[in-house]
Amino acid sequence: MSQSNPILRGLAITTAIAALSATGYAIYFDYQRRNSPQFRKVLRQRAKEQAKMEEQAKTHAKEVKLQKVTEFLSMELAKDPIPSDPSEREATFTTNVENGERLSMQQGKELEAASKFYKALTVYPQPADLLGIYQRSIPEAIYEYIILMIAILPPANVASFVKGVVGSKAESDAVAEANDIDD
Repeated sequence: MSQSNPILRGLAITTAIAALSATGYAIYFDYQRRNSPQFRKVLRQRAKEQAKMEEQAKTHAKEVKLQKVTEFLSMELAKDPIPSDPSEREATFTTNVENGERLSMQQGKELEAASKFYKALTVYPQPADLLGIYQRSIPEAIYEYIILMIAILPPANVASFVKGVVGSKAESDAVAEANDIDD
């Protein structure tokens, strides 16, 4: 007769006890979930609290990101202001687009690349076209940073474009309202 190894026997007993305990807890939890209104109420409260905490974390992360972008943009524009001379604007556009493309290929340089693309956008005469090109050609994270920068500090050419879109929407709403009155 062969005797069983005491280590294997102890391991088997420990495994059986752990499996039995886990199964027992699962049965108890399921029973409480199904039959105890107080237990269900506590579970719902925990789920709501968890969702609220996740929402707060997302909001905080957005605020931190916005503050980070604002500070970075302010420092960048203080270091290298946007030129007003037309000949310098063309050179600035070319340089910033090239630098932005180069930086966009590097991991961790998204904010720097976005600032270069933003500076190029500020000197470009048709910002809507350039934003469309950016949206199709650069990574989404960089594009989001550019949009944030525009929201923080809209360049003059973009501000007039945005006002034009808002103005035309307001005009179309006014025309639609006038048509409703006529009917």
